[in-house]
Amino acid sequence: MLIKNMNLSFGIQEIFKDVNINIPDDKKIGIVGVNGSGKTTLFKSILGIQELDSGSISFFNKPSISWLPQVITDEVPNLDISVFDYLLEGRPIKKLQEEIERLYIETTTLSKEKEVNKILDKINKLQTKLDYWDPYNAEEILLKLIANMKIDDELLEKSLSTLSGGQKSKVAFARLLYSKPDLILLDEPTNHLDKDTKEFVVNYLKNYHGGVYIISHDVEFLNKIVDKILYLDKRHHNMELFDGNYDQFQRILKEREVRLMKEAEIQDKERKRLQGIIDKYIHGNEKKAKIAKDRQKKLAKLEENAVVVEKKMKIANIYLHQGRESTKHPVMIKDLSFKYDKDSKRYILYKVNLDIPKGEKFLIVGENGVGKSTLLKLIVGELVPDTGEVVLGDKTDIGYYAQEHEHLDLDKNLLENLDDFNLTENEKRGFLGKFLFVGDDLFKKAKVLSPGERARLALLKLTLMKANLLILDEPTNHLDPDTQKIIANNLKTFPGTIIVVSHNEEFVDYLGIERTLVLPDGRIDYYDRNVVVKYHKLNEHKKKK
Repeated sequence: MLIKNMNLSFGIQEIFKDVNINIPDDKKIGIVGVNGSGKTTLFKSILGIQELDSGSISFFNKPSISWLPQVITDEVPNLDISVFDYLLEGRPIKKLQEEIERLYIETTTLSKEKEVNKILDKINKLQTKLDYWDPYNAEEILLKLIANMKIDDELLEKSLSTLSGGQKSKVAFARLLYSKPDLILLDEPTNHLDKDTKEFVVNYLKNYHGGVYIISHDVEFLNKIVDKILYLDKRHHNMELFDGNYDQFQRILKEREVRLMKEAEIQDKERKRLQGIIDKYIHGNEKKAKIAKDRQKKLAKLEENAVVVEKKMKIANIYLHQGRESTKHPVMIKDLSFKYDKDSKRYILYKVNLDIPKGEKFLIVGENGVGKSTLLKLIVGELVPDTGEVVLGDKTDIGYYAQEHEHLDLDKNLLENLDDFNLTENEKRGFLGKFLFVGDDLFKKAKVLSPGERARLALLKLTLMKANLLILDEPTNHLDPDTQKIIANNLKTFPGTIIVVSHNEEFVDYLGIERTLVLPDGRIDYYDRNVVVKYHKLNEHKKKK
């Protein structure tokens, strides 16, 4: 991929400035940078969804490209299609076969040999495309993918509109892998993947014969797959390509920073030495003034080639604290059952019982679609149980962080999104500044924010709630590693109660989780990372039987 003189701005916000870079099409490349540096925008520019202000992006061999975006729903035009049909459409086999058949029929209506040969030439080109999609083995390939991605038969029959966010992501990922493109673009692909599925995806991508470009804050995932890092520098609106995985890239940056610091220190000493001579001799006799002028030239040359040590990017100043204390039991769940289809006999949650004491950090685990997010919505009152009840203590104040940030008003700007907290405009600006929203950012509508920026805004609203019971649904999705660490540190020392759903194992380990609810069977155990992983595998073994 060749990028020439690329420039792109959104209003006065500059994203890319005079970017010139040659990036291999067929390599495994991790794309990194802070939130708002233009990672997703780069993908949209590659695909032609985002028009550049100037410059170009071109490929040497015009590869077929498939994209897995962070937010799946907007990319699927027909949500009423069944999961299996959606997967099957990942390869255009049926369309190609129908077109070839139509052209053969057309040849029977033609009398001139020249016209027939022209149609036959079209057929040969279509047949070459069809052969690429391997129609004879395609169904077997798809079924293997379905099995490895742990998409069960019941899910295959459902329409996309009935799936959870995690299920949609997993299904879209399976379709992308099945589509066999020359170049795969992945935007935060591990946000909704359980451990076993993630391991399969890692091995699949490592051995993939085409190119893979990955935007991810999952350092472990990047380290296992990529052999190059494309760094998007938000300060200079440019990008640079590094050899190696993410850890190697970080080492290079740190070594470069240390070297620049030493060079800047040497230059600073020389600057002071030259300035001292200038100050001493500039008003002296002719000989001394000549020396001073010579040193002025050297100082000017030094300044012209001065080493610039960049200031570190600011990080969000996140602080979670509770208002009043809750009662000894902020939430109890008694025989809770729920189903989305009221005419169905199948419950997504069945007779769940849970008693969480004040101050506990509690984890809910299970595969996509077993009801984790549903249970959280039942606790906060967004859904009503079919049977059983959720009992909140009379001093329970809930702060809910939704997986897809549904509580943000996308048509309001950032200042307006804080209207519910009885703050002055200066107070709003102060809080937004702590979360790295400054200047014209404050007047952006939430719908134009990147997923990472939306996550930060949702976290800000969570901190302003001063809740004593935090309900967190995948709180580290879309966030850079530094911000993830800040959140983990805050939650670890948070004095209130936490109920969390998360696939981020490092984050969960750090929190100090005490107990775990494993869905769908409702079993509660004391937390042990190895036990949770083994339990997932045991469930898979039972399903296969």
